[in-house]
Amino acid sequence: MENFNEFDSQATSPNREAGAIISHALEIFKNTFLYCFLAVVIYFLLGFLVQMVTGFNSQLLVEQIKDSGGNIDYQDIIAAPGFAAYSGANFLVTLLLTPIFVSLIYVANKSNFKQQITVSDIFFAYRQNFINIFIYALLSQIALTILFFMCILPALFAMPLFFLGYPILLFEKASAFDALKKSFNIVQENYGTILLTAILAGLISIAGIVLCCVGVYLTLPFAYIAMYSTYCAYCGTPRQIEQYK
Repeated sequence: MENFNEFDSQATSPNREAGAIISHALEIFKNTFLYCFLAVVIYFLLGFLVQMVTGFNSQLLVEQIKDSGGNIDYQDIIAAPGFAAYSGANFLVTLLLTPIFVSLIYVANKSNFKQQITVSDIFFAYRQNFINIFIYALLSQIALTILFFMCILPALFAMPLFFLGYPILLFEKASAFDALKKSFNIVQENYGTILLTAILAGLISIAGIVLCCVGVYLTLPFAYIAMYSTYCAYCGTPRQIEQYK
């Protein structure tokens, strides 16, 4: 590992149990909520901008689906005005914004070390192993998209295999392929626990949608915080990364 300070005795690691990992993640999420919220706001604002530029109207498409009683096929969706351009642009923007969400792992680590967090911290991953984070995001998105098109269940069961990649990329400055390999190895040896952790994180997000529609603020950020807590459980609490000047 590179660019680390000494361990801080205040930092904690959860036990290797799904409940302990989720509890650890929830505590950190509670302390970093505003930064998670800011990351989501940036994501949705840029997503809205992409819609405006490409001319795609997602609300209109949703209304058409409702009016048809859900009886609309994929070809009709593809034929929607601006959909093709929007899909391509949104995919690229999503990849480019991935480091913002990966930076929440860095924010989580600062919170775990009881260190002061600043707004600039949510852009940290653009300065820490950005190229490999981008490559990893591209590879994982392509793999999961292919699996989802084949069948939803295989994709759901494959998702945990990628769960530890981003913390490994951030804290160990690994290459994208080394991060994939290490994530796969750890998850395969502890698949049941990590799968359950991912499911619980998803259920928390769904519960947020049911309770006053706040799930939009929980879904993406909490998943990355849960990745951090899982990394702490199986790899130990990482030393705090030094901020680049």
